[in-house]
Parts: sequence; structure tokens; C-alpha cells
Amino acid sequence: MTERNWAGNISYSAGEVAHPASRTELRDLVRAAPAVRVLGSRHSFNRIADTAGLLVSTADLPAHVDIDEDRRIARVSGGMRYGEVAGALQNAGWALGNLASLPHISVAGALATGTHGSGDRNRSLAGSVSGLEILTADGDIRMLRRGDPGFEGAVVSLGALGVVLDVELDIEPTYDVAQTVYERLVWDDVLADLTAVTSLGYSVSLFTTWRDPALVDQVWVKARTDAAPAPERLLGALPASGPRHPLPGVSAESCTVQGGVPGPWLDRLAHFRLEFTPSQGEELQTEYFVARSDAADAIRALRPLADRIAPLLFVNEVRTIAADELWLSGAQGRETVGLHFTWRPDQPAVEALLPAIEEALAPFAPRPHWGKVFTMPADVIRSRYERWGDFATLRADLDPRRVFVNPFLEALGF
Repeated sequence: MTERNWAGNISYSAGEVAHPASRTELRDLVRAAPAVRVLGSRHSFNRIADTAGLLVSTADLPAHVDIDEDRRIARVSGGMRYGEVAGALQNAGWALGNLASLPHISVAGALATGTHGSGDRNRSLAGSVSGLEILTADGDIRMLRRGDPGFEGAVVSLGALGVVLDVELDIEPTYDVAQTVYERLVWDDVLADLTAVTSLGYSVSLFTTWRDPALVDQVWVKARTDAAPAPERLLGALPASGPRHPLPGVSAESCTVQGGVPGPWLDRLAHFRLEFTPSQGEELQTEYFVARSDAADAIRALRPLADRIAPLLFVNEVRTIAADELWLSGAQGRETVGLHFTWRPDQPAVEALLPAIEEALAPFAPRPHWGKVFTMPADVIRSRYERWGDFATLRADLDPRRVFVNPFLEALGF
């Protein structure tokens, strides 16, 4: 049976797919294979996880969440899903500072691709990592912690260094969040002071379908209950009259609780609930990261393309991410805004449109999300990361036989 990714747009080339149940079995498999890539939740939309050699999943390895309260660190299995980790932490009275829109994604896979949540002061998921345990191609286990040489390159790794076994995550005492959705805001009003909108909550997302290029369809404000509440009106817009899904006309059953009702962080920070699959995977995704100072102009630059974007688009989400120091993070060195497109499953049409979007955003030095669909040339991508050469050196040090290098990485210049 052909193995596919979550969206179904990628058929993996692997000659073998393994699901080891122990570290010993995993180590033996990796040592013996000339080419290896690691599967997470298969939520990447390009060939970053593909290989003609061995595909290995860590999902069947023993799962654990070990909490060190004194250090405020949780050591978790890399193959676990974020929603599973969040549930274990909440049961123990602890929390993560951020979650992505989907709690279904694996910890190690999300980190490797620089996946993120939202919030002016919230770093990406990778920004909360304080340590990584990596199985190299030779079967050695390397532990890198914050402050160690190479740590800042190892967290967002593109899967190029080895198999991430365990991850140490920063944690904090549990907290509650209330989520409020506002509808039909005017883009010109929002862009006049975008920070005034994105700073209204702990985490804020803007959604538009570009069917009416003058309007923001929805703004989701997730406010911590120990901070200021969401406003009664947002630039004249009232809260929605009931639960909403980001896609117009779609049932909100799979979405986290809205209406300003307080609840635990893990039931509000993600857009979707762990017990539901938010779609059947019949979609494509693209995301570009730009500096927050350029975000309003970048969004304005997309407006002339609205009539080309809208027919292919399910929804466009705009989120903020705090700057970090991780070498291949989309937010490395700059306060960032992510421009995320969820497309209809028409890959030829999407790939034909992306060069126009990338050209419109070019003045703002966009970086593509590593796990999503993009067409940006490799030399342009490399130029956007000042520590690219340092990462190449780290990759060669940890994987000198190039076991974890696949055609996707070769195309980037590795």
C-alpha cells in the first residue's frame, strides 16, 4: 500500500516504512539504512519527509511526559502529539506557553519545520525547547541543551540531523483563556494599526477569504483570564452571535470553545479540538513569514491578487510570532507575522499562483514555512538566513554520511 501524507498530495517514495516499538529497534534500523527520514503526524505538504530509503515513525515508541517542577521543564517523547502532551501537563497543573492551531501535530515534526502558534509575545513552538535528545545515523545519542554549541541550530532542523527522541519543553503553571470571535472588520481600519489589533489578546488570528478584499472575515482573540479581557467591540465589529469555524459555512463543532467562555489553555489556544479531525485533509497549505514592521504593507501588496487568490483559497490566516534566535526559524532575528494560506486541493493551480504571491511579497524578504508548499528559489531562501552556513556545518558534523539528507534538502543546497 502506498504511504501518503495527511493531505494526500504526497505519495512517499520509501522502500520501507518502519514503526519501531523500542529505542533498540529504532537504533538498529537507523544504523543499517543508507537513507532515513522520520515521519511525524504527516502534516507537511511537500517532500520534506520523503526518501527512497527508510521512513521511520517514532509514534510507537514508549510515550512519557516527565515534569521537573523545580526547573519548570517537561521532558516528553518526540513522537507524541501536542494535544497529548498538553493533556498530561494540564492534569498535573502545568501548561505550555503556546499551541499551534492543530493539537494533532507531533512534537518533533512541528519543531523540525518551525511550526508555531500566535501571539505578539509568544515565540514559535520551537522557542519553548530547552533540550533535545537526538539519535544520529551512527546510533549515538546526543543531548543538546539551551546554551550548548549548536543548540540554536538543532531545534528547527528540517529533520537533517537525526531522530529526535525526547524534547525538553519550558512549562508554566496552568492558566485559563477566553476566546472571542469578531466578524467583518474593514482591512483599512485594521492595517492602520495592526499591532493595536494583534495585541488585544494573548493570541490573535485574523481570517480572510479575499472574496471581498476590503474585509477581514473574522478575528479570533484569545485572552488570558489573568490579563485584560477581549473588548466589547473591535473597530466597530461585534462578537459573533455563535460559534464559528474559520471557513465560512462550515460547522464549528470541531473548533475550540468561543463566546468569551473561560476554560483551560489547551482547550482555547488551538483552533481545533484534539478529538476531531478538522478536515479530511483535502487541502494544501502555504505560509510566508515577514517582519512585523512590514506586515501591513505586505498584506496591502496581496490585495491586487485577490481575484486570483480567492477562487483557490479556503481561508488566509494572519498571525504574529515573537522573534527567536534559532538559526532556521521563520522568526529568527525579527518580530514576525505569518501569512498562512489554506488552499483548495488543486496543486497545479496553486503552484502556478505562488510565484505571483512570492513576487508581491519579495520586497519584504519573506521566508517560507518549511513544511508547506512554496516555489521560492533555494538561493533566495538561503539568503534570508544569516546562520545558514552554521547550520550546514552542524548538519555535516552530526550526519557526515548524509543519511538524513533527501532530495528536498539537496534542492536547498545541502
